[in-house]
Amino acid sequence: MPRLRDFVLALFFAVLATTAGRAQEPYPTRVVKIVLPVAPGSTTDILARLIADQLSQKWGKPVIVENMPGAAMNIGSEYVARADADGYTLLLCPPSPLAIQQLLYHNLKYDPTKFVPIALLAKIANVLAVRPDFPAKSVEELIAYGKANPGKLTFASQGVGSTAHLSGSELEVLGGIKMVHVPYHGAQPALTDVMSGNVDMFFDTLTTSVPLYRAGKLKLLGVASAERSKDVPEIPTVAEQGIPGFRSITWFAIAGPPGLPAPLADKINRDVAEILQKPEIIAKIQALRLEPMGGTTGDAVKFIGDETQLWGRVIKEANITLQ
Repeated sequence: MPRLRDFVLALFFAVLATTAGRAQEPYPTRVVKIVLPVAPGSTTDILARLIADQLSQKWGKPVIVENMPGAAMNIGSEYVARADADGYTLLLCPPSPLAIQQLLYHNLKYDPTKFVPIALLAKIANVLAVRPDFPAKSVEELIAYGKANPGKLTFASQGVGSTAHLSGSELEVLGGIKMVHVPYHGAQPALTDVMSGNVDMFFDTLTTSVPLYRAGKLKLLGVASAERSKDVPEIPTVAEQGIPGFRSITWFAIAGPPGLPAPLADKINRDVAEILQKPEIIAKIQALRLEPMGGTTGDAVKFIGDETQLWGRVIKEANITLQ
């Protein structure tokens, strides 16, 4: 009997050790997919491919980027929300899917508040870009034009609820004007129509607009951060031009599906944070005119919560409702 008991105990501990080994299986062991709810060619897309390449090198497994634009970023976001919470499908996005959608949509097929924030990647000031032949040369002149021509000014966005949409609405409220919102499926088509003169303006990131401005394809009227940008120091802030308190930045984050285990989120966060601290990666991010962020998963949760409160106020003040 003692021998039988010893055998059973040995078998039990062997099974326990095997189970523990499986529980601690390294991540990742296969392809990781990073879903972008935006079209190719945007700042989000450029940043995502840089991060994906670095993670692929670090993990020794392919990390692919898949664009799923449409429905105001809800197509790609819903896809990730329904994915297995195993870390092999992640969301990389600008603010809307994590901090804004739940404030605007009441019939979503997923709950944006259930995403698990993993890491803050970078942030950048938005800039008010207008078509090359737009008559105004400053924000003050644009406001005056808008008041003299109510309902004639048009502003583009990447979709309803995007930062560009809310920034345009914020300008309407603080500037006392009324404009027409023209949503697109991504930043690139919006920019294309601004450059071609089909729409008047667009709150874009400095990353994509500054090169077009340098090439004479766009005019920039105001930077939407608290201070002027070192990339275009000649362009005053929107706040300097008679709209005190105006602020609009775009940030980018990685999140996981609802239920993603905290230890796995922390592991991905640490790996991303390590990448963001590399001098060569910092240089590449800054070349995109972005400011690296980083921090813990807790930092990501707090930041996204603060942004949700900010845009919630804008939505309320502008009385933004979906048609």
